[in-house]
This record gives sequence, structure tokens and C-alpha cells, in this order.
Amino acid sequence: MSKTSKIDDTIDMLNQEISEATSDEEYCQFLTFYMDNEEYGIDILSVQEIRGWEAATAIPNAPGYVKGVLNLRGTVVPIVDLRLRFGMNQAEYSALTVVIVVNVHAENGVKVMGIVVDAVSDVHSFALSDIQSSPELADNRNTSFVTGLGNINDKMVILLDINAMLTAQDDADFSSLRSRSDD
Repeated sequence: MSKTSKIDDTIDMLNQEISEATSDEEYCQFLTFYMDNEEYGIDILSVQEIRGWEAATAIPNAPGYVKGVLNLRGTVVPIVDLRLRFGMNQAEYSALTVVIVVNVHAENGVKVMGIVVDAVSDVHSFALSDIQSSPELADNRNTSFVTGLGNINDKMVILLDINAMLTAQDDADFSSLRSRSDD
């Protein structure tokens, strides 16, 4: 089985888990993904689907982190490179690079957007009581983008509020959310 076929199978499996996701008052499920060897997670209920990377149609004068738009079954979907939005270095897109299509709740309704990440990881359930606040960001204005920190096999996962993050002003500083190894 080729590497691309295995990636496609993983994406299909995760899309199946996304379609079966439900809400629970004691647990939250997060789709986790990697950027710069750091694991992040977003609420699975905001995820519409996962797609392999494909080039987007560029939009003139868009911010640098906006890669362009894709036509997704008749819906024009803006694509945001989350690495660039966080102030990380640009990475070369590979067979592992994916676009996570999310439904973002904004002031004027629900928007469909795509976020480019290095690789998708898994779906994890966290007990709400096990999600810890992030003390390092306690006095930083970016705390509104971090839901908290979850622990998977002794590794911390940064849990993000995709709605707050993708509806933030363009001048919001996300650089404190990047991996400490960038410093």
C-alpha cells in the first residue's frame, strides 16, 4: 500500500469519526493535528471534513496567511494557513498536509473556512475536568484563542477555540501560540 493511499485511508477514517461525533456534557472530543511538531486540537463539532492539500485560487491583497479560496461543492471556502497565522515559518506542503474544513460561528452567521495544517493526528476525548487552563498565557490577550491544555500519553495538546481564532481581527498577535522551539 502506498504512502498516499495510507494517508487517504486515515483521512477517510477521521471523516467517519467526525460524522459520528456527538455532544457530551462531561467530555469534549477534539480533532488533533500537528504544526511544527506541536500538537493542537479543535472541537470536533466544528469540523465539517478533512481534505488533502490542493492549491487554492489566490485572492489579491489578502493577508499573507490567507492562501486563497477553494470551491467546495459550490461553496467558496477561504483557506487560512494556520502556521502563518501563528507567526511560524512557512512549511513546504507535502502529502501529509491537509485542509481541515470548519464551520465558524461569526457575528453574521456560520462561515465555512479551511485551515491548512502540517498533518492530522487523531480524534481524542477529554473529560472537561481534565482540561487545564494555560498559565503561561494568563496575562496575554491571546488567551481567548486557547480553550486549555489536554494531556495525551504524557504529551500536552494545545486546545484552540477555532471560532475566536478565525474571527479575530487581522492585527491579532498569535505568535505566543507557536511552539517554544521557534524562539
